Amino acid sequence: MRITKHPVIHFPERRRVKFLFDGREIEGFEDEPIAAALIAQGIRVFSRSPRHGRARGFFCAIGNCSSCLMQVDGIANVRICVTKLAPGMRVETQRGRGHLVEKD
Repeated sequence: MRITKHPVIHFPERRRVKFLFDGREIEGFEDEPIAAALIAQGIRVFSRSPRHGRARGFFCAIGNCSSCLMQVDGIANVRICVTKLAPGMRVETQRGRGHLVEKD
């Protein structure tokens, strides 16, 4: 599900990393947006609207909307379209509006 060859754009070699999505181990490229890694794995629904439960997916890709909010490493309301993927991340579908987590 990735574009690998393009007549104009060059895709440099990147390191593959593993991360967890809803408890399932999947792969992506280090430092790519988490949303790109999920889309490449065929995952299109990132969240659901709090009021009606309608599916939300990739929309603005610049961090301005709330369509891609997920819980990342225990932190709610992370915009995965602008958050870079790192090895071992725990990405989870967020239910509802999320909960604030206090950090030490």
